[in-house]
Amino acid sequence: MKNRTIFTLLLAVVVIVAVPVFAQDNSASQTQPATQSTSMQPAAPAATKADSATGKDPLQPETREGFWGRMNPFARKKYVARQTQPIRDRINELDELTASNTRAIKDTDARAQQGIQLASAKANEADQHAIDAGNKAQAAQQTAQQAHTRLNTVEQVVTNIDQYQPTTQTEILFKPGQTVLSQNAKTALDEMATPLKNQRGYVVEVQGFSSGHGQAAISTSQKMAESVVRYLALNHDIPIYRIYLVGMGNAPTPASASDAKPKRITGGRVEISLLKNNLEQLASTGTTPANQDQPLQK
Repeated sequence: MKNRTIFTLLLAVVVIVAVPVFAQDNSASQTQPATQSTSMQPAAPAATKADSATGKDPLQPETREGFWGRMNPFARKKYVARQTQPIRDRINELDELTASNTRAIKDTDARAQQGIQLASAKANEADQHAIDAGNKAQAAQQTAQQAHTRLNTVEQVVTNIDQYQPTTQTEILFKPGQTVLSQNAKTALDEMATPLKNQRGYVVEVQGFSSGHGQAAISTSQKMAESVVRYLALNHDIPIYRIYLVGMGNAPTPASASDAKPKRITGGRVEISLLKNNLEQLASTGTTPANQDQPLQK
């Protein structure tokens, strides 16, 4: 009985010692080919900080192997938490980095959109300024053209301002020795002088002719011409400075187309000639002397 007990105890001790040795030999035999195969392959380049998004060293796997290898089936929660905590921390850092990059992208996009809108507004403003400048230039060109046309008209009028052309001629007859106007003579003067009201750029030439000889004929012709001038000034308000009077006496009148020689008159006669210059043309173009005082519109 004692021998069986001792044999059983010796057998148990041998089994307890032999099982771990067999397990180590088996694990060594299994890992040796893997080690040999990995030693035959070229070593992978070590990861650096620049290869990671966080700028930190990559996480290194656990290389230590115990009795149970890399995975302990009897590991506790604290051990698992301790092993997985670096991974969770790195994941949290990556989430924060992703959120930060997202905010930076949105901020950059917002600034880009704002810059584009500002540039578009500046471009529209520049276009509006260009349109305004073009309109002003066109208006200035039109004003300059109008001023040039007006200046040409004024220069032409000024050049011909003393060039009077006869437009109307009226003849008043007097009986010998008479210097008073008859009714027919007044009617003829009314027809000639009425349209002259409010007109400018004209003069009235009055020439008196009388029969007789010498100074007496000149004096008579002067009186007849003066009666005509007096009537025009009093009855039609024609300024005296627009009337030019001369007594011609018994001077010969110009010959007509049918007469070969000039003729001398036998009675009294006054010739009234209305002469005008280009001021009437200036008034018709809208540049009367009254408007000449107004400045050019800008």
